[in-house]
Amino acid sequence: MEHAVILAGGKGTRLKPYTISLPKPLVPIGERPILEHIIIRLAGQGVKSITLAVNHMADLLRAYFGNGAKWGVNIRYSLESKELSTMGPLRCLDDLPDTFLVMNGDVLTDLDISVLRASHERSGSEFTIAAYEQHDRSEYGVLHTNKQAQLTHFEEKPEMVALVSMGMYCMSRSCIDLIPVDTFFGFDHLMRAMIAARRLPHVHVHRGYWLDIGRPTDYEKACDFSEDYGLR
Repeated sequence: MEHAVILAGGKGTRLKPYTISLPKPLVPIGERPILEHIIIRLAGQGVKSITLAVNHMADLLRAYFGNGAKWGVNIRYSLESKELSTMGPLRCLDDLPDTFLVMNGDVLTDLDISVLRASHERSGSEFTIAAYEQHDRSEYGVLHTNKQAQLTHFEEKPEMVALVSMGMYCMSRSCIDLIPVDTFFGFDHLMRAMIAARRLPHVHVHRGYWLDIGRPTDYEKACDFSEDYGLR
């Protein structure tokens, strides 16, 4: 894929105090902001142009990344006049290619986007979700009961496994018609709209590394990751 849309307009409220004076994409991992790591990786995988969908502290993002020449990509900006969530900003873009990458501006992963695109094309779907098998251990003992409220089985802090969205999508331009104009419209809204219209999205499971930097604990993991993988 030669074009990517990076969603970088959120306020990053869950990542406070790191986001009090900086937009989340500019919070550093190692010696570079989160978003710079993403752009470097995308450029290394053949992405030529990037649209940054911005809102909160947009001037700081524009001042840091400029036109993208430093990283060998062409960066453009789409400024939201109000919060449009994750999918709403796409309706503001009128020059998208037939197939493009959409991703959150706070994701660290070793996903090969050429593999994601190939999976998307094989599926014949209009929208492919990069997914990750998340393992979380419960902090509590889990009780299983029968209809008489009697304990039938007990699990001590079991591991829960769920397939979760990585915040990365391969998308066909034809999906845009399901996104309303100038409306707060998230990933969840688009998925429900596609399912209702029987235009079912495809799910591509990634078995490598993925971290969504949404909370302070995630940020600490990301900093450890940067040391282990030599991110500078």
